[in-house]
Amino acid sequence: MSARWLVRGTVAAALLLSLAGAPALAAEDPDAARLRERLAAVQADPELARGAGLELFQAQQAVAALEGARRSGRPDALYLAERRVEIAEVMAQVGAARNELSRLELQRSELLLQASRREAEKARREAERLRIQAQIRAEEAERLRLAAEAEAIARSEAEAALGKAAGRQSAQVTAARRKEADLARQEAELVSGKKLPASTFGAQGEVFQLPGAAFASGKSSLTASGKDAAAALAAYLQIGSKRAVRIRAWDSDPKVAQARAAALRDALVAAGVDKGRIKAEGVKDPATSKRSAEVTVAL
Repeated sequence: MSARWLVRGTVAAALLLSLAGAPALAAEDPDAARLRERLAAVQADPELARGAGLELFQAQQAVAALEGARRSGRPDALYLAERRVEIAEVMAQVGAARNELSRLELQRSELLLQASRREAEKARREAERLRIQAQIRAEEAERLRLAAEAEAIARSEAEAALGKAAGRQSAQVTAARRKEADLARQEAELVSGKKLPASTFGAQGEVFQLPGAAFASGKSSLTASGKDAAAALAAYLQIGSKRAVRIRAWDSDPKVAQARAAALRDALVAAGVDKGRIKAEGVKDPATSKRSAEVTVAL
């Protein structure tokens, strides 16, 4: 048991002993009895008493001093006792309010996380449904193409029509994947408490760009902002399917460029990403304020 809890226990015990003797003194000093009743009301509520242990003890001492004060010193003793009791009541309310606020904040975070996961799961199911539809259409397209080989004109028209359908379906799948990535981004930022770098979509996949501030000038070590970006990326890469990751880092010195790529890879691995998914390489080219490294997540 820590010294802090020992002090709190001693304070509580002293307060209970003092409150036990209150009825005998109340008949002699109505002000003290009134103040002791207020203290007893706070002490009776464990939630309130937890937030003002020391203040309750100080208030009880002030009330005891009031009971033993001489006539000439009574006004000052009464004023001090009332202020001490008010402080104990206020601190008890503040402590209870803080505990309730912490509980509500925790509940809110849990609800937000649950909602984000539900949306991500919904997007993943939609993407899978569209993928199956695309596969079915592709099979149907092949069947129609083989059936139309005997007639060149019919085959050309069929291929043109199916090409348009495939393009629309591909656009739908891409949109679903982007929505899934957006929901995964929200979940990763919520879980890690960090902001993900900006990203774009290309033929190779989703590309995150780290600015020049992610690394110390002329060095391979990550800065505080670079570590934050790596933490958010690690959370993002552990959501959904385990896709391949490629890291590229830039610097005029090829050794520094390679070391930067390795440092970013090691930060992701330390945060829980499978090392086998990651390929890291340095590029001999000056880094800029907007780009010192990029992380590509395959489609």
